[in-house]
Parts: sequence; structure tokens; C-alpha cells
Amino acid sequence: MPSRTAVVILSVVVVLSTTGLSLRADDGGETAIVDFENELQPIFTRQGCNSGPCHGKARGQGGFQLSLLGFDPQQDFDAITKEGRGRRIFPAAPDRSLLIAKPAGTVPHGGGRRLEVNGPEYQTMLNWVRQGLPRKAPDAAKLVSISVVPASIVATPNQSQPLTVTAKYSDGTERDVTRLTAFQSNEAPVAAVDENGTVTAGQITGDAAIMARFMGQIAVCEILIPRTEKVDADIYGQLPRNNFIDDLVWQKLQRLNITPSNVCDDHAFLRRATTDICGRIPTVDEVTSFLANESADKRARLVDRLLLEPEFADHWANKWADLLRPNPYHVGIKATFNYDRWIRQSFHERKPWDQFVRELITARGSTFHNGAVTMFRDRRQPDELTTLVSQLFVGVRLDCTKCHHHPFEVWGQDDFYSFAAYFSKIGRKGTGISAPISGSEEFVFAGDKGSVTHPVTGEKMEPRPLFGEAPATAEGQDQREALATWITSPENHLFAEVMANRVWADMMTRGFVEPVDDLRATNPPTNGPLLKALGIHFRDSGFSLTELIRSIANSHAYQLSSIPNETNSSDTRNYSRHYRHRLRAEVLLDAVTEVTGIEQEFDAMPAGSSAKQLWTTRSNSLFLDTFGRPDPNQNPPCERTTDSTVVQSLHLMNSEKLYRDIGHETGKARALATSEKTPADVSLELYQLVFGRQPTVDETSLVTELLSADGAIRQQVIEDLMWAMVNSAEFVFQD
Repeated sequence: MPSRTAVVILSVVVVLSTTGLSLRADDGGETAIVDFENELQPIFTRQGCNSGPCHGKARGQGGFQLSLLGFDPQQDFDAITKEGRGRRIFPAAPDRSLLIAKPAGTVPHGGGRRLEVNGPEYQTMLNWVRQGLPRKAPDAAKLVSISVVPASIVATPNQSQPLTVTAKYSDGTERDVTRLTAFQSNEAPVAAVDENGTVTAGQITGDAAIMARFMGQIAVCEILIPRTEKVDADIYGQLPRNNFIDDLVWQKLQRLNITPSNVCDDHAFLRRATTDICGRIPTVDEVTSFLANESADKRARLVDRLLLEPEFADHWANKWADLLRPNPYHVGIKATFNYDRWIRQSFHERKPWDQFVRELITARGSTFHNGAVTMFRDRRQPDELTTLVSQLFVGVRLDCTKCHHHPFEVWGQDDFYSFAAYFSKIGRKGTGISAPISGSEEFVFAGDKGSVTHPVTGEKMEPRPLFGEAPATAEGQDQREALATWITSPENHLFAEVMANRVWADMMTRGFVEPVDDLRATNPPTNGPLLKALGIHFRDSGFSLTELIRSIANSHAYQLSSIPNETNSSDTRNYSRHYRHRLRAEVLLDAVTEVTGIEQEFDAMPAGSSAKQLWTTRSNSLFLDTFGRPDPNQNPPCERTTDSTVVQSLHLMNSEKLYRDIGHETGKARALATSEKTPADVSLELYQLVFGRQPTVDETSLVTELLSADGAIRQQVIEDLMWAMVNSAEFVFQD
């Protein structure tokens, strides 16, 4: 039983707090009522108490759970004031409350010391307990926004700059909240930030973004660290400008005092454009013709020709099949095939991107007759569809907001479940899913029943887009139509920009934003003006993928060499040179087929099919598995990586199939060996076939020497040369 004295003290405190009276401080002044949300929760966030590794994780820590980053103030208030009473909060002796004593280090704490005894945060928490644990201060203002000063910095290496964060409230007041703000850098090697908000520039030329987070509000400071050596402005004025892309790339490089590499050779451009646009390597005839062509516009004409080839459609359809492809064991083989056919047909028709997305989001009918419907057979719950659609077509990752507020953005649970409500009335008729094999037909239609409920408040959520005005929905209208209208609207800049970013990343090795589908204020683009301009260009072209690719391929920036100069050797973000990358798995396998002349055999595919035409991951291919193809069970969809591994190198060196194909009696190596071509001609054809270029004098001499050596077996030499070339970085990587 508590003592009589304790009861009296607690009663007085409660009365004072509920009547709105202020308490006397030790110095004779008055202590204002402490507001839980505005003053206590920022302390928990700043000290990491409600972070994922601590009390903010799913099951809490040590029996004490807080909402992640303070997204649910009421939950936190109840956890502190109603659970573990007498231990977590001890009103009779506030400084002995575990909520205060543990972070202050006066009793053992797994998270270590977090508060300075008698420091401002310690005193705030102490006053709150003394005041009787008030939920809200009288007339407490609501946080509206925060700002960080300076908002941008141009720094020199090792320069330090303190940041100041100001919170703005609904009553017009402002407050310096720097001490309570959490800071994070997106590129710490370029610019690091400490817990107090002091930014320190590193030694690497480039830019970084410093995120300041306070009570769910985000502000960003952008840091630029240029090279200390100045570059004459005339150099940038003289650089070629094939289109608007070049001007914006050069502007960014000028700010960094970086000069771009030289333009790439014709053979490098030919191979680069052919693999990027059509997903194949150039043929010997194409190499011969292009290198011999002396016309000034031959690169632009090559791009135009490649964009008309059927391989263009299959290549880019394959990329999107990665992101949309369902699990065939889940939805059935026929539904998977129809889905892939719909995707490919859309690309072959050069369907405008907004039309593609609209048809997909509003798809209805039979999985046997409308392949787009398969998305709703595969993703059956509103939350699954929300994660998929928001990430793919808006570039917003909402998956974490299903459970808590986004740690780096403004989105919360209200946003997630309001968006999910657009998918709440999807009707289905058929046998449904019967794992592991589901081969039946299913019909999808606009239903009139169904709702989405907020998991915390229990509120029935009305459909609402992430921002802007919600399109009107007529009585009985499919809610998905309103969502599709909002997503594809010309006013929704994210729709155009996320696709522009994806395509740019495919062709330039890295996107303005990485990951490519994570567009947010705290993950700013490396070249914001260019991303915006590309988005506008894509929109104004009628959302034509063809025109977007054409503009990128025709830019001088795309045609830069991968060989660095003295100014850009450390640049990996600003497109001052071309960044080498490994060929996509299907492109590499098709390249092997082109080099050897032996067709690949795939399950459930007609003879002569290319790897990029595969419609299901159930087609067995050790090569594709080794070099990376998506897992259909993966959720949410993620972009492939083009990382190189030891396993990939070992596969090429030890593949029995590759060995057999190179030595096949009907293969190209055998044809060369049995031809009457001179060693020099053999060298020329090999290098054009495998590398898409002419051999150097030394390379021709080497081939001639090997073929002319005493006892040399012509066919064996050619096979060995082909094998060595296929195993080289020049073949596996795009230069």
C-alpha cells in the first residue's frame, strides 16, 4: 500500500495538472505544463528510444514497447502511464521512475546512458511526472512543419557547418528544436552529420542530403562538395549539346568542377545502344556496316532503327515482366502465360505508358482472356495491391506504413489504408487459389461490397490519393478507375518521373534516385532539374517510351566513354562518364547464342526462342539462375542487381554446355575453322563477332601467331580463342 504522504502528493499533482495551473520551479519561476506529444515524444525519438532496434521494434524491449518513431502518441502515452505503474512512472519520487532513471544511467539500462542528469531533456521529463503526467497542455499548438538552416551548403573538404532546425506550430509560434532532432546523411563518405546536427564534408567530390527528422516532419539540407581545382567556364560552354539532357548534365558537372570524359568510339556506342535498346549484341554485318559508315548522323539513325526492331519490345517487356510477373505455382500456368502475352503485346504495340498502367489497374474479365487481370488473381488483398501499385507507378514505398509511420517520409498509416481502400471492392468469381497448383479460370469485376479498416482506430477508410485532390467517383463506378485517373494524371509528376528514372537507370547504369522506385524528399535525385525535365518530356510526348529512350540515347552524355579523366575518376553519381555494368542475364545468354551459333533450348518455348522471350521462371536455365533472374515469390517487387560474383565467373569457365556449344559441329567456331579465311581474317571476324569491334594490330598478330604455330590445330585454336574471349570482362560487361 502506498504511504499517506505519497497519496497526498500524487493527488495535489493531479489536481494541478487537470486544472491547468502551473507549478513553481525551484528558482521561484513558473514551470509550464509539459505537453506529451510536443515535448516528451521528441526526446524519445532523439535518444533512439522508439527506434527499431530498441523499444520501437515489433515486440518492444524488456516488456516496454513504444510506437516506431512516435507515430502513435496515444499508444505511447498509455504504455508509459498505464502499464508497469509504480515502476515505469513513480509520481511520489519522479527521479526514481524507470522512464527517467534508466536513460539517465542511475539504474542499469541495456541501451546505455541517454540523458544527462539535470540536463534540459532530463528536467522536462521530471517536470512532466511532477505535473501528474498531463496528456496535453492547455491550448497546445499542433506542429505544422520544420525547416533546416542552411538549406543548402557548398563546402570544401573537411569543412564543418552546424545546422539549425526550427519547428513551426499552428498558433504561429516557432521553436528551435535542433537538440531534439534526429539527423542522417544519405552519403556519409561525402558529408557526415553528428547527433547534434554538425555537418562535416569529406574528401570525396560529390553531393549529399542531410535529413532532419522531428516528430514525423522532415526537412533536408543539400550539401555540395566541388573539386577545389577550378575549371575554366569556357570548357563547359564548348561541350556538345545534342538535346536538353546535355545542358543539365554539364550544369551539374560545372558546379562540381568536373569535366566529362571524351565521346566513346563507334564500336562502343554500337554495342552499348544495341544491348540497351534491343537486349542483344550487334551482328558481324552490323559491326562492319556501322564502322564503315562515315555519315555524321549515323548514331541517331542507328537509334531510330533499333527502336523499330521487334527485339526492342521483347527486351523492355522482359524488364517489366520481372516486376509484374506472378508466381505460376500460385496463379496457374495459363494465367501466367496470358499475363506475359498481354505485357509483351503492349510493348509491341508501343502502347503509351499511361494507357498501359490504366488498363492494368482497372483490369476486369477472365484470366484466360485478359492477361492483365492476373495481377488481381495474384495480389488478392488491398494491402498487397497498395504496396505493388504505389511502388511501381508512383515511386513511393508504402510497405512500411502498413504498420507504422514512414521513418523517412510524411506517409503514415492513414495514407496507406486510404490508398488501399481503392482496392476494397474488387469482386472475384471462380475457384480461386488452390496452392500449390492453381490452373483454373477466375473472373475479376468491380464489386459493390468491401471496405478497408484502419488497424489502430478501427475507422472505415474512404479512398484517398497520397496527395492532390481525389477524382470524383460516380455511384456504382469502379473505384480503381478514379485511382488510375489520379496516378496517370499529367499533374502527378511522380508518375512520369519514376518511369523516367527507371529508364535512365537502365541506360546509364544508375538512376538519379536509388533505389529507382524510392522517390522521396529524404532521397533526393543526383540531378533534380534533369529528372524533372525528363518527366515533363515523357509526359509531353504522350508517355511514349520510345521517345524517352530516343532522347537519352541521342544525348552526348549517353555517348561518353567509360574511360575516366583526372577530374572524374571518383565520380559515380553525376554521369561525367559512362559507368560499366554487367550485361543482364538474358542479354548475356542471347549473346552467347549469337557468338556460338547454337540455339538455346527452353522448356515450353518454340525452337529458336531467345532468353528475353521467356514467359515463366519455371523454364529451367542454370545460366539464368547463376546470372540473376527474379524470384516470383519476392514481395514487394525489386529491381535486379547486375553485381558480378565468383560463381558467375566459375560458371563461364567450367560450363559443359558452353564448351559443347563452342565446339559444336554446326557452330560458328567450326565454320571459321573449316573456312579458307586467312589468320588475319579469322581474327577480324572473331573480334567483330564477340566484341563488336575490329582487333588491334597486336591482337591480330597474336591470333596469326597461334594459328601459324607448328603443330597448331586450327579448329582447336579458334575454339580456345572464342572460349577465352567469352570469359573476358569485355564480353560480359557493357563498356
